[in-house]
Amino acid sequence: MSRLARATVRGVLVLATDPLFERHDTGRGHPERAARLGAVSDGIAASGVVDGVHRLEIRDATRAELERVHPAAYLDGLEARCEAGGGYLDADTSMSAESYRVAVAAAGTGLAAVEALADGLGDAAFLALRPPGHHARPSQGMGFCLLNHVAIAAAALAARGERVLVVDYDAHHGNGTQDTFYDDGRVLYVSFHEWPLYPGTGRHDEIGRGPGEGTTCNLPLPAGATGDVYLRALDDVVAPLADGFAPTWVLVSAGYDAHRADPLTGLGLSAGDYAAITARVAQWARPGRLAAFLEGGYDLVALRDCVAASLSALVGVTGAVPDGEQQTSGGPGRDVVEAVADLWSRRAG
Repeated sequence: MSRLARATVRGVLVLATDPLFERHDTGRGHPERAARLGAVSDGIAASGVVDGVHRLEIRDATRAELERVHPAAYLDGLEARCEAGGGYLDADTSMSAESYRVAVAAAGTGLAAVEALADGLGDAAFLALRPPGHHARPSQGMGFCLLNHVAIAAAALAARGERVLVVDYDAHHGNGTQDTFYDDGRVLYVSFHEWPLYPGTGRHDEIGRGPGEGTTCNLPLPAGATGDVYLRALDDVVAPLADGFAPTWVLVSAGYDAHRADPLTGLGLSAGDYAAITARVAQWARPGRLAAFLEGGYDLVALRDCVAASLSALVGVTGAVPDGEQQTSGGPGRDVVEAVADLWSRRAG
């Protein structure tokens, strides 16, 4: 029996990746490296969805599209730094001469995927992009991220009247996405993340502000949290919020560094958990209104297996879960889920 059981495809997946994304050079020994895209490609091949794929041509984001999230002065600074050969934004976040060009193409490709889905070219989309994006605040790149691709796509959708649910299951809190929409009631942002962990944001009482109050939901989970904790949180916390918000689009910050093998984190998920979590999130998406953006995931074998499992779930099938990667249970974090559920229940009255 093969290690990966291939899925039977029912839906069409809009898929975007390109060798250009490998040209963002983070330097020797950096965990966010070009080899990650090779692991993702192996996961795509193993997923069984390749016969039901619409391959998307990448495109650059326009300046106007970028400026819905990032101010012109910040963009000018990134571009100038790359023209000067690159450098470090902080101790973790490096840029090479081509990094700005690559990031602009990654942001544009997210927008192109949304356009392709709106045109009826697929049932869901998966975007294998580099660099990742969810830590990029409007005026600050950090945490390996330069431009916030999922926020740029969400802002474009919100600008045309859509209601956008962003579910972020990267092990690190997506502080950039939260900051972008903290005052914006058009976007419901939900983050599952390890606590405490970089960047130190994402407490359960961070719920939005002003017009955005009640549209940020954080689930800060302890190290070792397993898949059953995530599924309970999705059912007890996120489902009531999503039902009340009634999203017209669902975007996923698909970070695979919550896998138990990841070298940077301490959570306890398996590839089977990622399949189950993705399937649960997909239930809140209307047909053809679901897109997943690659974020973290730094163990290459785990990254391959998690991508294979979650791609099947995006198009509504089971399969592609490796041997030994069944769903997990018994880890800590139920008390956190209960506390967050209680907070939101009291808010609902």
